[in-house]
Formats: sequence, C-alpha cells, structure tokens
Amino acid sequence: MTRPPIPGKGRSRAVIENVSPEVDAGRFPIKRTLAEKIVVEADVFCDGYDRLRCLLLHRPAAATIWSEVAMAPVGKDRWRADFHATSLGRHQYTVVAWADRFLTWRHDLARRRDNEDIAMALQVGFALIASTAALAHGDAAKRLKTLADELRSAATPEAACALAWSEELAALMATHGERLFVTEYERVLEVVVDVERARFSTWYELFPRSCLSDGLKHGNFASVIDRLPDIAAMGFDVLYLPPIHPIGQSFRKGPNNILTTEPSNPGSPWAIGSTEGGHCDINHALGNIDDFRRLVTEAHRLGIEIALDIAYQCSPDHPYAKQHPEWFRHRPDGSIQYAENPPKKYQDIYPFDFENDAWSALWEELKGVLDYWIGEGVHIFRVDNPHTKPFAFWQWLICAVKAEHPEIIFLAEAFTRPKIMQRLAKLGFSQSYTYFAWRNTKQELTDYLTEITQRESSEYFRPNLWPNTPDILPEFLQYGGRPAFMLRVALAATLGASYGIYGPAYELMDHQASDSGSEDYLDSEKYQLRDWDIERQDSLRDYISRLNRIRRENIALQSDISLRFHPIDNPLMLCYSKADGEDTLVMVANLDPHNVQAGWIELPLAELSIPEQTPFQAHDLLSNAHYLWQGARNFIRLDPQASPLHILRLRRRLRSERDFDYFL
Repeated sequence: MTRPPIPGKGRSRAVIENVSPEVDAGRFPIKRTLAEKIVVEADVFCDGYDRLRCLLLHRPAAATIWSEVAMAPVGKDRWRADFHATSLGRHQYTVVAWADRFLTWRHDLARRRDNEDIAMALQVGFALIASTAALAHGDAAKRLKTLADELRSAATPEAACALAWSEELAALMATHGERLFVTEYERVLEVVVDVERARFSTWYELFPRSCLSDGLKHGNFASVIDRLPDIAAMGFDVLYLPPIHPIGQSFRKGPNNILTTEPSNPGSPWAIGSTEGGHCDINHALGNIDDFRRLVTEAHRLGIEIALDIAYQCSPDHPYAKQHPEWFRHRPDGSIQYAENPPKKYQDIYPFDFENDAWSALWEELKGVLDYWIGEGVHIFRVDNPHTKPFAFWQWLICAVKAEHPEIIFLAEAFTRPKIMQRLAKLGFSQSYTYFAWRNTKQELTDYLTEITQRESSEYFRPNLWPNTPDILPEFLQYGGRPAFMLRVALAATLGASYGIYGPAYELMDHQASDSGSEDYLDSEKYQLRDWDIERQDSLRDYISRLNRIRRENIALQSDISLRFHPIDNPLMLCYSKADGEDTLVMVANLDPHNVQAGWIELPLAELSIPEQTPFQAHDLLSNAHYLWQGARNFIRLDPQASPLHILRLRRRLRSERDFDYFL
C-alpha cells in the first residue's frame, strides 16, 4: 500500500465544519437584501486544550481585501458572527481559525495558582507580546512594546495578571498577533444582495387593455396612468403588466379560448409578435414608447415599479419566425412546430428550440430583450414558464444581467414540481410563485409555509404568495363568497413578505369559472377585454388598503424568517406569529368562510418576550379592537362575515407612576 504524502498544512490544527448558511456545498449563493443581517455559523474545534480564534471573512466579489469579524462561541463548538453587505450584487464570505497562542496563554494564566508557575508564565507572555510588537507597525508597535515592558516590570504578580487581562492588550493582540498555522474553510461562499423589494413587495396585476375608463373601447398606457393613484392608495408598490407586445393574428384565440375569432377579438398577449414587431416593440393599441415612458415615470413618482412579463415564445407572425427559423423546431413537412401539451394544442405559440445549433446567438438575442426594457426603466421581470427553458440558460442570463444591473428582480412563474422550482431559485430567480393558491387547510398551510420559510430552501427561495392569477381561480374562491376573498388575501399578506393579486378581478371578487371543476375564469382577460366597475360599493379595495398599510407600518411582516405557527384547539382555525424586535404580531384565522369558529390559542410567551404572569394587550390592527390577555392560553372567536382574520399587535402592560394602566 502506498504511503500517503505528508500534508503541506500538517501543523494546522483547527477544524472547520458545517458552515451555514451554505447551499449545495457552496455551488449556489444564498440571498439577502441590503437591510438584512447575514448571520454565519460554523463548527470549529481543535485537538487538545488550546484556545481558538475564529474569524468570519467577507468582501464584495470583485474585491481582493477581506473584512474580518471575530466569531463568538455559542456552545458545543459552534461559533457565530454576522455582517451587513453595504452594496448590491455578489459578496463572498468564509471562515478561518487557528489555535491562538496568546488566548491559550491568558486562559491558562487565570488557572495557575503556584507563584513559580505564574512567574514562568508571565515570562512566556512577555515573549509573545514582544514578538508581536516586532511584527506590528506605528503606534500599535510602540504600545505593544510598552505593555510588554510593563508586564515584565510589574511590581506584583497580581498587577502583571491584571495587565495581561486588560481589554487594550486583548484588542492589540487580536489585531496584530501572529497567525500561525491557519485553517481556511475549504470553500468561499457567496451571497447575492438584492434591493429591499426582492424581500418585501406588494404586487398588483392588471391588463392595460381592460382599463376602459371614459368610454374607451381598448385600454392603453394613458388609462393605466389614470389608475395609478388608486393602485398606490391600495398600497401596492409593484404593478405587473402581462405582455405589452404586438399580438399575432395567426390562430388567434377568441373569448374563453375558442378557436374561432372575430376581427375585433384582441387575442392572447402571450402570442407575441406580428408585422408590428416583436419582444422589443409595443402593441400599437396600447400606445407607443413615449406613452410607456410616461407610465414608468408616473409610477415611479408614486413609489411603484413597473414589472413586465417576459415570455420567451413567439406567435407564428413574429419576425423571428422568418428571420431566424433555425431557432425553432420543425415538423416533418418543414413547418415550425407549435406548442402542445397533448392532447392540448397551442397553434398560436411557437416555442424556441434551445437545442438548435445557433443556440448561443439565441441566448444573446434573448438577453438583448431584457437589456432593452431595462434601458426603458423596467427593473422587475415576471418570467413566464421558466421551467420549460434550460436551467443553464437562466443561470447565465440572470448572472449576466445582474452583473450589470444588480437592482433587477426576477419572479419565476413556475407552477411545477418542487425540486424544479427550487433549482430555478438557486440559479438566481429573486422570487418564486408558490403552491399557496391550493393550500387551504390548517395542516396544508402549516406544513407548506414552514417548508418554504424555515427550512434550508429559505436561504435561496423567496416565496411570492398569490391567491389568484389570470390562470388560477381556486375552488375556494369560487364557492367561499366574500369571506373567502377576505381570508385568502389576508393570509397572503401576513404569511408572506411578498404577495400579489390579479385585479380588479380580486377586489371585485370575480368567482365565475368557465366550467364546473375548472380553475379558468369565465370570460378570461387572457382572451378578451373586461370592463371592470372599479367603483363598485362592495369592492374589497378598502380592506386590501388596510392590509397593505399594516404591512408597511409593521416591520415584522416585511420578512419571512420569524414566521412561527402556534397551537389552537380548533382544526378550522390557524394561529401564527411574526416578530422583529418589539414589533410582535399574532395572526389568528378562521379557515371556514361559512361559519363562526372559536378556539383557545397557546402562545410561547417567553419567545415573544412577554412575562407569564403579566397582563398584556392584543390590539387588532384590522378592526382596532383591544383585548386584555394574561397567560399563554387565550380565547378567540371569529365571524367570517365580519373579519375572518385577526392581526393582533401584542404590547406589554406596564403601570405608570400615577397607578394608571397604560400600554407600550
């Protein structure tokens, strides 16, 4: 048997294991925003009894110099430190450690009792400090030399030991002490730092062509601008528009997806491309590029970002079909293969063939589409069906775009298998659609939201909860009435830091499906215009506005990391909390849209920083009702017709100097 070679770093004694956060052994970055603290932990230990020094290193990916943060032990050989990234884009972090001779000397010095041992140890300490002084520069070197001399000439062992344990000496030795036989973690890890909207955002989707104010027969960008104040007043900060490009004529779909059409039928916006142009052009019925620029400018003035749909597919009339037939798959008769999911056929859509020989030119062209709209002030893209395109393409595209524009946000519309959704998030998508629309029971909601907010996937998968979309009218909304619409939007707004609704269908509670057992809307806007009465008296506009105001005013609702579920003794009720500092919110929901439900909740008061025997106030931010509670168990009753959900802000009860009760 061949003898193994002696390792080059055989004198490095520290071991670094189980660094977190780390995704797939460092193959993919974690995600954070500028406002978030990045907490790093690691198991670090060494042989023997020497003391360790552990450092967290971090830097922007393009930098060459590391910033250092001392890691602190938290028990059982686990160490922790944190840092804030101060710029958007990619940052790196790793961990180093070594057996530190100065720390070991100080630790042993405190345990010595024999004067002769102490005297000998002080000589060792003098040598350590003096050698460090020789390596240091400037004022630090002078001060270390002075401290070494003071240690050697101390009048008593007690004085010498006090000097050895001084904070000044510890700080100087930590900064300038010699680092012998350092162990470096085997990987440099990465974090993608995004803008705050990647973590906390509130989306509103509408079809511009259905903004039919003032008797318009076809909505346009100008009529969307007229709607912006209302959207801003409801508290939305992202306005998502389905494709705004020219729509093909060939095989154009009619109302309710029928195959026969009239000349007046507008077609599906996802059938992109006509003689008017393609992905970098605008449907003339909506306006021109100057009109779009005015929309972007006015939206920004109101604090709203415009999100555009990116659907990498073409109608048969798209210029690409003639200019680049090599980008498509062809049938035996030479015609381009249309999209199909047997037995369904989509003759109005040509998918790209990413396996074609000219694939690299196709990649560059598709990136050029994003570059164009970024140049027009668009910073957010909702990507249609990304799971039907190659993973390698998305990894390259998102990395290339964010290297030039780190503020860009990508939302993945991938209602597919969990591992595929997670892979897309790992590759760089900033946010992801979820299965929230189909999770209705207490167990379903608890299991699913725990999975996507508390497990390892939470390091890279940012959920965006949508109770409806133009493609999804859940059965719960079809039959639950007004309470169902109130409940689902309130759950989305409080369970998730990012959520969205497709409106005005949602606030106007559109619940008519095309067929029994179908999740398709009757008279779907995907195929026809809808004239919405947005001033209807029964609109949920005010209710949604209150929800979004509560989200803005309570930092606990602006991230998912603190979401926790709590026991409640009614299977038709759900209890959960979010907390950030003193901002502690408890949500209780009645999941039954038809009947009053009641139950006893059990809160972990210690985790919520509330003394067990101290009364506290629960203030319902939706109804403005106040409740005085004491202890972990408290009673809740919810009538879904009034409000199917409480948003309770907990406040500790104190007693004033005048013996009047008040609440912080």
